Amino acid sequence: MEQVRKNSARAWLLAARPKTLSAALIPVVTSSALAFASGSFRLLAALGCMLFAALMQIAANFINDLFDFLKGTDGEERLGPERACAQGWISPSSMKRGIALMLVLATIVGLATFYASLITSPSAFVADNLSLVTVYFLLVGLACLVFAFLYTTLLSYCGLGDVLVYVFFGFVPVTGTYFLLTGRLIPEVWWLSAAVGLITDTLLVLNNYRDRDTDRACGKRTLIAVLGGCFGSGFYLLQGVFGVLCFSALAFYGRLYAPLAMLYLLPHFLTWREMVRINRGRELNKILGKTSRNMLFFACLAVLSLVFCIL
Repeated sequence: MEQVRKNSARAWLLAARPKTLSAALIPVVTSSALAFASGSFRLLAALGCMLFAALMQIAANFINDLFDFLKGTDGEERLGPERACAQGWISPSSMKRGIALMLVLATIVGLATFYASLITSPSAFVADNLSLVTVYFLLVGLACLVFAFLYTTLLSYCGLGDVLVYVFFGFVPVTGTYFLLTGRLIPEVWWLSAAVGLITDTLLVLNNYRDRDTDRACGKRTLIAVLGGCFGSGFYLLQGVFGVLCFSALAFYGRLYAPLAMLYLLPHFLTWREMVRINRGRELNKILGKTSRNMLFFACLAVLSLVFCIL
């Protein structure tokens, strides 16, 4: 066990799990690239969306850390990386204050980004339907806050984790970012949302694949805990394949370099093969890093292919 002083800056950094931030930032970055390729990119709005996504991800990590500790699911048999509350690095009361701080900051950043984006939006649709758009985004923001709590405390225990990743790491951030930057939605946004949701979910699938035995023991009914390891390994592989196919569909809308994303399949396949070989145990943790790297590689390919389309 790593020696960390209680409630220290390092303890909070470890609790924030910076390696997971790629899952929150990739939807915003790829959506911003699509907006740029559409000729409607606004840097400050994009940065605001990125900051909001990062703060919400950190808040969700804190919530996950605290409630898994309170439920007793972070015991000695835990296979994943060490958690702050379980290791005594951060007290539960301090973690609650940290959660509140992250949510308050995320709310402030989200409202400021939303206000600045819509007030300065060049879109006639936004100008004519400002009240409707405002209500929609406020409801989406509220849903993000509720999701951060319900995922850890309830929904991840009943097999809905993957669906929620598709929604809150795919469709919500991709469509939301694109609309705030451009004031409109185009068909490509939906294909990009599906692609990003599928690629991002590989991280959750790997976590559930690693934890399938301990999840069964503590009553956590993820898809893989219920359907088994063979299903989990196939699910991981197909998520990447279908994610790339969804992104490649952008070629039908004039994004002719979109199939460049198929290069992602090589590291994805190699990582999948290693995951199947390891099968069980803490050694699968190194596959987490490789899966995160693959996600970043996909994001780079997506951004490059979209930018190339306008050069």
